[in-house]
Amino acid sequence: SSVHGHWVLVKLLNDFPDLENREEVETKLVNSLSAENIKEETAYLSKKHEAAFERTYGWAWFLKLAQEINQSKLPKIRDLEKNLQPLTDLIVKRYIEFLPKLNYPLRVGTHTNTAFGLTFADDYAKAVGNLDLQKSIEENARRLFIKDEGCLLNWEPSGNDFLSPCFEEMNLMRRILPKDEFFAWNHKFLPQLEKKDFDIEVGKVSDRNDGYLVHLDGLNFSRAWIFYGLAKQYPEKYGHLVKLADKHLNYSLPTIIDGNYEGEHWLGSFALYALSESQ
Repeated sequence: SSVHGHWVLVKLLNDFPDLENREEVETKLVNSLSAENIKEETAYLSKKHEAAFERTYGWAWFLKLAQEINQSKLPKIRDLEKNLQPLTDLIVKRYIEFLPKLNYPLRVGTHTNTAFGLTFADDYAKAVGNLDLQKSIEENARRLFIKDEGCLLNWEPSGNDFLSPCFEEMNLMRRILPKDEFFAWNHKFLPQLEKKDFDIEVGKVSDRNDGYLVHLDGLNFSRAWIFYGLAKQYPEKYGHLVKLADKHLNYSLPTIIDGNYEGEHWLGSFALYALSESQ
């Protein structure tokens, strides 16, 4: 949550030049992401028994943060990349070491979801031209997921999901596979998405004071960003999913300022990413 909270600040600075309190936000980022602080983080993750720390959720969000900093046109923010580089290099190394060892993907709706962890890492690899990481992700994504068929959407969601096992896998494979190969793969994996009237119920939250039940608001946001992304990439085949993305986004959007810490401290980042994918 801390990592994607930092991503929110950088994203807002990059997207909104006239952001209120811009100088204060920049100062806080410069102080927080100092070379000294990142050195301490790198030292912790370098410990022998911490190789699995935040694998792969925290890793993925850190690379998303590094990507946003890399793409910034603001000198103070762009300069932070060199501070992050030791930890960035370590996390990239961790991915490349770990993925071949993963005999089976983690198909869960929470932090350790393999497909989600590879999706943001792939975005980073392509943005900065890291061919070694990109190759590792593609090879292992194919190995782990290429034979999958008939994902069971009727088994989703579980009670504290904030990611969709089915949709996260599809979201990864649309990045990895060429167009025709992806269409053929997804026709076997989630053929129902091709129907113009495809619908799926939003994740309903019964108690937003419960830190686990409120995860379902995150599920709605993550589903929304996947639907937006797929519709934007292939509008001729999946453009109808925009309305479904809107439904999921609008259901949970008010919760990011509802006063409940259980959701407020992290849902804003999910909402912002979903909104950015809608553009």
